[in-house]
Amino acid sequence: MSSSSEWNDSGDEEYGQQNFRHSHNSQHRRKRRKVTHVEESPRDYIFDAEAFEPLFSYLEDYVEEASEEDFFFDRFVEPLLIEWAEDVLTIQRQLGKQDDCGTYIVPMTRLQARRILDDVKNDTSISGRDEYMASLVARKLKLHPSALRIAALDSHPPTAHLDRPLTPLEKPQQNIQPNPQVLDALYGISTTPYDTSFLSRIYGFQSPSNSSLVDVDWETRAPWINLMQDVRDHYTFMYPEREHPIETEAPIEYSTFRANHLPAIHDLLRRLFWDGIEVSDSLQFSPEKCTIVATYKKLVVGCAFLSSPQETYITYLAVRPGWEGAQIATKMLYRLITMNPFKDILLHVSIKNPAMLLYNRFGFKAEEFIVGFYEDYLDSHSRASTNAFRLRLRR
Repeated sequence: MSSSSEWNDSGDEEYGQQNFRHSHNSQHRRKRRKVTHVEESPRDYIFDAEAFEPLFSYLEDYVEEASEEDFFFDRFVEPLLIEWAEDVLTIQRQLGKQDDCGTYIVPMTRLQARRILDDVKNDTSISGRDEYMASLVARKLKLHPSALRIAALDSHPPTAHLDRPLTPLEKPQQNIQPNPQVLDALYGISTTPYDTSFLSRIYGFQSPSNSSLVDVDWETRAPWINLMQDVRDHYTFMYPEREHPIETEAPIEYSTFRANHLPAIHDLLRRLFWDGIEVSDSLQFSPEKCTIVATYKKLVVGCAFLSSPQETYITYLAVRPGWEGAQIATKMLYRLITMNPFKDILLHVSIKNPAMLLYNRFGFKAEEFIVGFYEDYLDSHSRASTNAFRLRLRR
C-alpha cells in the first residue's frame, strides 16, 4: 500500500487525512463510520486517479501471478444463477393466476415492489384521489412481503437449533385385544332405552307443556315407590342374565283438574268411597281455584275438590292406597285453602276417618255431629261408619 507521503503528494489534503485515519482505525471503528455515512448526506470528494496508481499496479501484478482457477469467480456463480432463475420461474408458475380480465399475472418480487414505491414517491403529477390511492398501494407494498419469499420459506423452513441431544421415539404400543366378555355384553344388547338413545339426543329435552302445574315435589318418596324399587332389586338379583328396564326418577306433580284426569279420578273415588261418583262438572266451576290433582308420572295418586268458589265446600279429598304418609293430602288441602283466601271452608268427615287429625292441624273446628250422614251412600254391608262431623275453617 502507499505511504503517508504519497497521499500528501496527491494534492487532496482533506481526502488524504480521511484515508490516513481509515488506515489506522480498527474494524469496529470502520463499521461505525460506515453507519454514520448512511445516515448523513453524502459528501462530494474529488477523485484523483494518480492517488490509486499504487493500488492498481499491485492488483495487476496479483492477477498476472494468479491462475485462472484461483481467480475467476464466474465459473462458480454461473451454475447457481441458472438454478436460482429456474426456481424463480417454477414458483411463479405455481403462484400465477388469471385475473378477472383474463390476464395472467404473477406475484411481484421485492425489487419490483421497491421500484413501484420509488416511482410513487417521486411522481409529482399525482394529486387528489390518485394520491390517496397511491398512498394505499405504497402502504400495502410495505406491509405485505413478497409472495415468492413466503413460498420459499414455507417450502424450506429453517432448521431448528436444538439445545439438547435427540432421543429416539418410543415404540408404539401393540394393539390391545378387547375383553371378550365386554364384546359379548355389547352384542347382547337388543334394545336401547330412550333416555340414552340417539333418538333422544336428536329430539332433545322437551319440557312438559302443562300450564296447569302448581307444584313439583322431588323429595317425597311414598311407600309404593319404595316397594316397587325393592321388587326391581330382587328381580335383578334373581335373574342377572336378563335385560332389566331402567327406572327413571320422577317427581310428584300437583296441578289443577283437567279432562284427561277424569277416568283415573273416577276409578280412584269409586274404590275409596262408593260407585256413581261424577266430578266432570268441576271443569265448569273455576278448576284453577277449586281442584287439585296429584300425579306420579301418569298415575293419579290424589285429588281434592271444592264445590264452587262461592260455597267453598270440600266434596272429596282422596289419596291412593300405598301413597299415604307422603304428605300428599296435606299439600292438596293447603293448596285449596291458599287458592280461596278470606272464605270459610266447610266439609263433612266420618268419625272413624284418620283425616280428622289433618283437619285439626289446619284449624278446622267441629260444629255439628250428624248421625247417619252416609246411610244413603254406603252399602248396607259396609263396615264404615255412617256418622259424620261437620267441620268449618273460619277465616
